Amino acid sequence: MLSPLLDSLDPSIFDLRTNSPGPAGSLPLTEKLLLESPSGDLFGMSQNAGMGWDPSQLLRKQFLILGTQGGIRGEDGRPIALGYHTGHWEIGLLMRAAAEQLDKLERLPFAAFVSDPCDGRTQGTLGMMDSLPYRNDAATVFRRLIRSLPLRSGLIGVATCDKGLPAMMLALASNGNLPGVLVPGGVTLPPAKGEDAGKIQSIGARFAHGEMTLEEAADAGCHACASPGGGCQFLGTAATSQVVAEALGMTLPHAALAPSGQPIWLDMARRSAAAVVQLEEAGIRMKDILTPGALQNALVVHAACGGSTNLILHLPAIAYAAGLTRPTSADWSRINRQVPRIVDVLPNGPVGHPTVQLFLAGGVPEVMLHLRRLGLLDLSVRTVTGKTLGENLDWWEKSERRSRLRQTLTDRDGIDPDNVIMSPEAARGRGLTSTVTFPVGNLAPEGSVIKSTAIDPSVVDADGVYRKLGPARVFTSEREATAAIKGRPGAKPIQPGDVIVLICRGPMGTGMEEIYQITSALKFLKFGKQVAVITDARFSGVSTGACIGHVSPEALAGGPVGKVRDGDLIQIIVDRNNLTGSIDFVGSSEQRLTPEEGAKALAARSPASDLKPDPDLPADTRLWALLQQVSGGTWGGCVYDVDRIDEVIRAGLKALESK
Repeated sequence: MLSPLLDSLDPSIFDLRTNSPGPAGSLPLTEKLLLESPSGDLFGMSQNAGMGWDPSQLLRKQFLILGTQGGIRGEDGRPIALGYHTGHWEIGLLMRAAAEQLDKLERLPFAAFVSDPCDGRTQGTLGMMDSLPYRNDAATVFRRLIRSLPLRSGLIGVATCDKGLPAMMLALASNGNLPGVLVPGGVTLPPAKGEDAGKIQSIGARFAHGEMTLEEAADAGCHACASPGGGCQFLGTAATSQVVAEALGMTLPHAALAPSGQPIWLDMARRSAAAVVQLEEAGIRMKDILTPGALQNALVVHAACGGSTNLILHLPAIAYAAGLTRPTSADWSRINRQVPRIVDVLPNGPVGHPTVQLFLAGGVPEVMLHLRRLGLLDLSVRTVTGKTLGENLDWWEKSERRSRLRQTLTDRDGIDPDNVIMSPEAARGRGLTSTVTFPVGNLAPEGSVIKSTAIDPSVVDADGVYRKLGPARVFTSEREATAAIKGRPGAKPIQPGDVIVLICRGPMGTGMEEIYQITSALKFLKFGKQVAVITDARFSGVSTGACIGHVSPEALAGGPVGKVRDGDLIQIIVDRNNLTGSIDFVGSSEQRLTPEEGAKALAARSPASDLKPDPDLPADTRLWALLQQVSGGTWGGCVYDVDRIDEVIRAGLKALESK
């Protein structure tokens, strides 16, 4: 029946107007404005009045609030259209609070939105091929929006999750001549009883192995996201990005990881709006905040908290956007050797507290108090308070906020805050090890990454070294590897002791997908800790276990990892104390080779004939892979170095013309 589609049965649709009297009042124009202002400035005032703002206030200084809001939320919080994830569901409330505060301060607020995807939602799907490239896309649009408001005097960025928040940080960093403040969107609460949002992503694998019932999976899945807004409850990429933003000085003190939707969270947005106004009045710009010292502090805090390895992709990009020297793997390794991990939070453990408890224990400022005592921070850097980091920490140490929130953690949850954020001595006594190791070897001559602190302690030798020797199980598809882990019909099951080698999943193959579907299954399956993973893909920030990613060169770039065959003997050594490691092909069960002999054997092999990008790789993701490859690749932060891209294109065109 087509008639209801072709026309409406509602007679009120014909009650319409063809003109309107327009807003009351008149624009506050002057002769100078009319003679000297661009027509865009003048027409902008007309539009501002047309949208309903009091015309007499249109000469206020303009401030732009950028956000990653997703979905359509009713005034009562009821979903009218769902967002992609809880992280961007309540962002609009923070933006509204900031805008109302700007109005009270007699500034003219503008708002614009660029929503973001959810890595959890796209795990194991084609959507994951857009995840990492999306960060650059969103940052580009944010920058275009900033430039498209010509009279903006300052910026507020409101974001929460894995790609939206790094994109926002890139946009603010790129606009170093403007004052700016970042407002982290906070975290969701864990269920009173049940599983967190990291563990819940393994229900399919656990059900396949009979480790949970259908009813248990359905119940746990329903309760995992226990409040409607905020990033996940673990220190994955989303939460780590919030922590790093605060460590860079881009947020107010104790802004990262606030519980979404609660008064303390909204209060932070209002104070952030006041902060950006003060920065503008004082002439303090983002480039005064993002300095080499601030970048060093971010690396130090990342190590102390045990943050996501995905920040190895994002922090260099933020540094590049700010005009700073990008940190290298040598910098990360040096910092992780110097800095003790002192935070017990999901997913690292040993206990694994949710992020809201890290917030109540004191969050980033509390971690920094310990780091200050060790002399690991640059206390002279300026922050968005307008004060130095040292001045901020002096306030925090004596603040009522600190004492009351830490006491709240004890009273509400029965947890000693000093068991969440520990002294270096206490952390060492409980076996906490530093965060990241960069294994090399004949399978990764340009390096690789493992969150070595998250290897199951039961498979680490007494001297703190993880040693594994096992047969390779080679896959070029995450779907095939997952089927083998689940023991699905037609798939040769993964066995304890195997080394999964997943290739062609780096930037050139899939846009460098995240393979948490694999790592989460291994973490929560009984035999999973006996299995290692080597891949040219990347991992979710919540991934744990003997999982080595970012293997370089990737298989499709001619990397030796692309020459591994089923049954090859793989040797993995990760020293969690000295933060050194190696991944090597060492022959077969019939013939053992040294790593050096293995390198020669690999060099003599031809790559497998079936190595190719995923057939569903989107053309725009392939373009991203090519552009970032010539700009420094993954170790350079997957940025677009326009000068380098221009150089390569010109050289290529010249070479083609000479043929």
